[in-house]
Amino acid sequence: MPKLLVVLLNYRTADMTLRSARAALRAMDGLEAELVIVDNDSGDGSYETITQKVATWPEASLIRVIQSGCNGGFGAGNNVGIRSGLSDCGKPDYVYILNSDAFPATDAIRCLVEHLEANPKAGFAGSYLHGEDGAAHMTAFRFPSALSELEGAARSGPVSRLLRSKAVPLPVPQAACRVDWLAGASMMMRQSVLDQIGLFDETFFLYFEETDLCLRAARAGFETHFVRASEVAHIGSVSTGMKVWTRIPGFWLDSRWLYFCKNHGRIYAVWATVMHILGGTLWRIRRVIQRKAPADPPHFLRDLLLHDLKALLRPLPGKQRAARSAMTVAAIEAKVE
Repeated sequence: MPKLLVVLLNYRTADMTLRSARAALRAMDGLEAELVIVDNDSGDGSYETITQKVATWPEASLIRVIQSGCNGGFGAGNNVGIRSGLSDCGKPDYVYILNSDAFPATDAIRCLVEHLEANPKAGFAGSYLHGEDGAAHMTAFRFPSALSELEGAARSGPVSRLLRSKAVPLPVPQAACRVDWLAGASMMMRQSVLDQIGLFDETFFLYFEETDLCLRAARAGFETHFVRASEVAHIGSVSTGMKVWTRIPGFWLDSRWLYFCKNHGRIYAVWATVMHILGGTLWRIRRVIQRKAPADPPHFLRDLLLHDLKALLRPLPGKQRAARSAMTVAAIEAKVE
């Protein structure tokens, strides 16, 4: 039987994380699996609360609660759990990452394991996500492109029909199928693939990190599959507050710019932004004429344009982080000497 590591990331959602952990443990029944809960430097007592609670559960021997040490974002927090490995210091065959606001059905995790076992070309597999009201969530996507930026920002029937093959969101598949990338709320990954392509790029603080990971896997020859039979209830945006954003946060703009620059180059990133500005302008003209309600946070286009203009004048975040890391290592080595 394959070995499985379940990684559950918490950030200031202790009660919900405990509820998610309960659901995960039920779905782990009969599998050779362990659960590691990573507190992503919540600083609100989450770590202590979760540790105390799970210690009283009958399945306590299957659970570890660890701290990330600092909040480096979604990818970095999950990487802490992945790097922790199994309790015997070995590596699992599969890693399953689960959001704290996601609750797998009793067979959801097993379905993903069985799918990956049966499909050796698939490196990653993700679940069908639905709200607690049963409504399906969009979780299967194409990779972003300059034309998808135009299509998504324009919100226009003629434009969308012309560029339907470029639209990022896919209609919710009704059967297991190959997709470009999946939302990371419930995703299983082959450890051997992670060993080959690396873990999440920690330069992304939040958003686009799973898109980048799936693209790296695709370029290495591995597929990403949507598995309809694996059902997971998902609330969504509990830790990020995305549903109530009144202004687009800088980390989203950073991640978008980084994704395009890293994977397609700076010239392409500029072109993607131009396409978004064009599409967004078309939408705003239509909105005024047809008196439609706003669809973006206030000042979105202005924030996007100013952010990307400034980003052109500075190194990519990865280079900045690498420089800081080198300085940190040098400082530590100096102290040791």
